[in-house]
Amino acid sequence: MDQYFSFALLCLTSFFTLMNPLGIMPVFMSMTSALSPSERRKTAQKAVLVAFITLIAFAFSGQLLFQFFGISVDSFRMVGGIIFFMMGYDMLQARLSKVKLSKAAAKREYISDISITPLAIPMICGPGAITNSIVLMADAEAPLQKAILIGSIVLVLLTTFLVLWGSSVISKWIGETGNKVMMRLMGLIMMVIAIEFFFSGLKPILIEIISQAAEQ
Repeated sequence: MDQYFSFALLCLTSFFTLMNPLGIMPVFMSMTSALSPSERRKTAQKAVLVAFITLIAFAFSGQLLFQFFGISVDSFRMVGGIIFFMMGYDMLQARLSKVKLSKAAAKREYISDISITPLAIPMICGPGAITNSIVLMADAEAPLQKAILIGSIVLVLLTTFLVLWGSSVISKWIGETGNKVMMRLMGLIMMVIAIEFFFSGLKPILIEIISQAAEQ
């Protein structure tokens, strides 16, 4: 029984740390500042659902997919860094505020876009969380451990949804000016995170290339 409890504790703490719901909240607030509370809720719901499907898919078939396509986690980090940088730059220029179009179709498209990228992937479900799901699923030998892993993912994602949903109250409280300031500030922070993501993926690749060249 202690084995299952330890495994559950490992799953919960690792996924909560890697997904970091509280860290995602300010970015979510900035990107959805022009949306209504119901639209924010729909955006959070879709982002969490996409993240859940992605994590479960990688947990059960991640190793095979990575091997089949020749993808490394470091390459995934680099792509995530590029996506972060582009979104951060748009936020810094307050371009995301252009969603205040009266056309309902434009808003639906915007909600669909940001809920998948960058909210679901790579913010909620980033390289770390995906790698963690693959590794923990490989370590889960018993069916109960697999169930614990899936339950932990569901619990952390549910917490993430509640945090994002609650951000609507904060966004309404700080007002339009506060949202614009936060958008630019979080855009700058996101660009810094993007650089860290990119070079954390690039460094191991360069080291491997240099070591291979040295051997030859």
